[in-house]
Amino acid sequence: MSIRVLIVDDAPFIREVLKSTLESEGLIVVGEAQNGTMALDLYKSLKPDLVIMDIIMPDKTGLQATVEILEVDPAAKVLACSTVDDDLMVNKALDAGCLGYLTKPFEKKDLMEKVHSLF
Repeated sequence: MSIRVLIVDDAPFIREVLKSTLESEGLIVVGEAQNGTMALDLYKSLKPDLVIMDIIMPDKTGLQATVEILEVDPAAKVLACSTVDDDLMVNKALDAGCLGYLTKPFEKKDLMEKVHSLF
């Protein structure tokens, strides 16, 4: 099964690292967004299997975008990915509907374990 992924992060470098890591493991990156508004629009048009969502972004946060994506598609799979590593933020992400939380910087092994745990 080829997992189709939408990457959402305001940092181009992080998007590139995620893309190269995922593609090296056989996943298909179908789109990239730099903020929550773009993420929602791309989710609607691309219908990816997984969204890897940064939490802290300008325009619309990853938490807001996650809630809105889940309103469009309650079965959406969103994995939070953030530099913030505290229980409060993890709980906020899970409460918003994220199915997991990955802290940046991440190891390739940790990323792939989180991704595969959702399928």
